[in-house]
Amino acid sequence: MPEAIRRQARVLSSSLLSTLDLWRGTMLVHAARQPKKRLRLYDLEGDPACRQVREALTALGLDADVFPCPIGGTRYRPKAEALAGAGGFPLLVDANTGDTLTDGPTIIAHLFRTYAEREPPAAYRPGPLAARLAELGSMLRAGRGLQARPARRPRRRLQLWSFESSPYSRLVRERLTELELAYTLHNVGKEHWTELGPAALRLRPGPYRPRPGGRREQLLARWGRVQLPYLEDPNTGAAMFESADIIAYLEQHYAREPQR
Repeated sequence: MPEAIRRQARVLSSSLLSTLDLWRGTMLVHAARQPKKRLRLYDLEGDPACRQVREALTALGLDADVFPCPIGGTRYRPKAEALAGAGGFPLLVDANTGDTLTDGPTIIAHLFRTYAEREPPAAYRPGPLAARLAELGSMLRAGRGLQARPARRPRRRLQLWSFESSPYSRLVRERLTELELAYTLHNVGKEHWTELGPAALRLRPGPYRPRPGGRREQLLARWGRVQLPYLEDPNTGAAMFESADIIAYLEQHYAREPQR
């Protein structure tokens, strides 16, 4: 099968996953204050419970240092397992409050109560139906973002600008997880309904005008456009927008073996 067709199939299944999740992790619900010490998330991209925590991070606009813990991983998973005990993943370490949390709903409640001073909205309180739909969504990805692959370890963390439900951003995060590449996740949720849709097909016609004072306005001034995902690698000086280019870059610079 040609690579272009395989890529479109991956984008389609990623979009279906976001649809099953009702596109949570798209909109900024509350612009939370960034903590003095960045949150640390030990994460498994393809895990439904981890995804629900990342959705909450997008809803609050909170950044986090992400330490991927794929199955078979040796870089961060042993430390996470030592910290979590039988709790498993996701694992959140909040040095600002001294909390180390493992249960998804507990983490989500902590994020909203601590950084938004409110209870989680109903859409962000995982229930049985949401959990089942999340599991079905993960099945669509056929194991992507779950298994470790041999990779070189960069000296400095990569920087990724993303929002959780973005089908293209998910492809990049899956690859970062498989290669055990730690990264700082900068969450840039959409700030108004007129921003819905891909960067080139937003609902509001004409030049893009982000909400004044928001993170997207800052990024527009910095980049000249707002398109996600966007990756910066401080180890090489590389910076790029397109998910296909980012994935090719990660494979070229960090993967030790070709993807099967």
